[in-house]
Amino acid sequence: MKKNASGAPYTEGSGSNDVRAGAPIDDIDRILLDQLSRDARTPNNALAALAGIAPSTCLGRVRSLIDRGVISGFHADIDPATLGRDLQAMIAVRVQANARQHLGQLAEQLATLDEVLNVYFIAGADDYLIHVATASSEELRRFVLDHLSAHPAVASTETILIFEHVRPRHRAPRTEQSPGR
Repeated sequence: MKKNASGAPYTEGSGSNDVRAGAPIDDIDRILLDQLSRDARTPNNALAALAGIAPSTCLGRVRSLIDRGVISGFHADIDPATLGRDLQAMIAVRVQANARQHLGQLAEQLATLDEVLNVYFIAGADDYLIHVATASSEELRRFVLDHLSAHPAVASTETILIFEHVRPRHRAPRTEQSPGR
């Protein structure tokens, strides 16, 4: 018998990342999510104490949040400057009208490039916002020319330099409340 990550029996459709398919998010889940969004390295026993639950219950809750797609991963947030890439920019990319059917391919190609930190598919006049980090303005220029302007699907780009990135540290996860609450 197949089992999911929490050890529960796997049933058809239980691998969905649709939170609505599982149990709703409750106050305990909100506490866990809030703390993990602040520090994903919080030990399970400390997380359990914050939520006022047993460590075994906490572990099961976190696994359930992962299984349901509420938590999509844990990662290290590395400052590109420590790797010698201290020039960061957001590049707005507009795709040719006749290349719209290839939007996904372009995003996948861009995501494989070393300079690219994030690729955002956006609404509005532009199609993508590409977050990049390079070692110099010359490398940034070369990136735009070689990977964007020269690409047949790209109609135009606009590069916006990032002077500083201020990260919110105390963000509470927001969930929609059901009517009547």
